[in-house]
Amino acid sequence: MKVLSIQSAVAYGHVGNSAAVFPLQRIGVEVLPVYTVNFSNHTGYGAWRGPLISPADVSDVLTGVEERGAFPDIDVVLSGYQGGEGIADVILDAVSRVKAANPDAIYACDPVMGNAKSGCFVAPAIPILLRERVVPAADLITPNQFELGFLTGTEPADLQSTLASADAARAMGPSTVLVTSVERPDRPEGTIEMLAVTDAGAWIVRTPKIPMKANGSGDVTAALFTAHFRETGDAASALAKTTSSVFDLLQTTFDAGARELQLIEAQEAYAHPRMQFEVTQVR
Repeated sequence: MKVLSIQSAVAYGHVGNSAAVFPLQRIGVEVLPVYTVNFSNHTGYGAWRGPLISPADVSDVLTGVEERGAFPDIDVVLSGYQGGEGIADVILDAVSRVKAANPDAIYACDPVMGNAKSGCFVAPAIPILLRERVVPAADLITPNQFELGFLTGTEPADLQSTLASADAARAMGPSTVLVTSVERPDRPEGTIEMLAVTDAGAWIVRTPKIPMKANGSGDVTAALFTAHFRETGDAASALAKTTSSVFDLLQTTFDAGARELQLIEAQEAYAHPRMQFEVTQVR
């Protein structure tokens, strides 16, 4: 499998491509990373250095990859956080060109906007751009519950409303929706869930909620689920593997008392997931 991953990069820590590339490689996926920023660290520190790469330069890199004859072999185009408005056009153009070269390729979009605690943390134009242009072009999206609500103009809370919101998102274009960080009021205290919805059904998995903020964990989740699902077409299996891997990554990071993901230390969790959580079909 080959994944063209258009995301940010940081030297210190693991977010964007700096979070997604190694886990994909560790499960045997060839990754072509294209960077949208090249920062010293993620912006959560409040200070960082390095350039935001212009859309024209990102497009130039993609054209160079295309000129090497790579596009017919691309199975997935993956995108995450979009720092500026211009990058969306570049990503959508790349998706169009890849799909022209390989009609079986899919576009997986992590529509990063924010979360329930902090609200939106992207430029005001980005959520609207994602909702109106980017998500409708995607085959698979991986929003959290907050982002799902914004995309669909709904308020997902319990299981049924979250399923309805996922269906509304699927009606926009994507056939597959992975809802991360599902926090329904009737779940056991200290737990969190993920929900996958496809044409074939819907599946949910519950894990303990590790009490930490882990920048980049969503990028790892989107990358692993996309790769597993693209390989097998089995959403339940992809959900089980991804949940196992990401939970053990977070547990390793928490046990180390680290702020940044212990991405290398947890590598066996990607290569050989323990499959310790039960996936339940809910539809």
